[in-house]
Amino acid sequence: MQDLLNLNNPAPLRLDDLAINMLLGIVLASALAWFYIRYGQSLSNRAKFANMLPVLALVTILIISVVKSSLALSLGLVGALSIVRFRTAIKEPEELIYLFTAIAIGLGLGADQRWPTVVAIAIILAYLYVRTLLTPQARKNNLYLTLSTPDEATTFADINALLLQHTTAAELRRLDHINGTLHATYLVNCRDNNALAALLDALKAQQPEAEFSFVEQDNTLGA
Repeated sequence: MQDLLNLNNPAPLRLDDLAINMLLGIVLASALAWFYIRYGQSLSNRAKFANMLPVLALVTILIISVVKSSLALSLGLVGALSIVRFRTAIKEPEELIYLFTAIAIGLGLGADQRWPTVVAIAIILAYLYVRTLLTPQARKNNLYLTLSTPDEATTFADINALLLQHTTAAELRRLDHINGTLHATYLVNCRDNNALAALLDALKAQQPEAEFSFVEQDNTLGA
């Protein structure tokens, strides 16, 4: 009975252990953030997302350190989290991997499992790095080119010839002529980033007054 009553009284939190865990959490989560920026494949702003990973790990460390020795606080945490609703959708599955990894850093260090946490994170990052090296870089497929340029006698033919020169395939999807301006949308395939850069430079030189944009569509049918 005495042991049961003691569960309601949290053990004092050692500030030196908390400080060590948080400093180690900053190191591990910062390494995770750098790795995501350097080797991540998400199309979103990876730098902005990565800045949140160390904060998430530190908050998790604090929460686990406070509630781990108190049954009452643990139950209160469950009740508090049950009313939280997250409105922001995770668009990239890869972001979930790094979010859960940052949370795992916080859980492990909050439970004072320092060396297991360090070893586990090192293994995870090493696996991701090796997988990145062994996975061939994806070609720039399903890349939509949308351009608007003043329409002259040979503009359309010149653009087609330029696309065939710098791409492996170019398929016209839409063509409009409005008030002397040519609007065209192509689905193009480029060999790699160098070919895409060459195409960009060639378009600038050939159509200096044109406005154009590239949009990658990895989820199109047949991709």
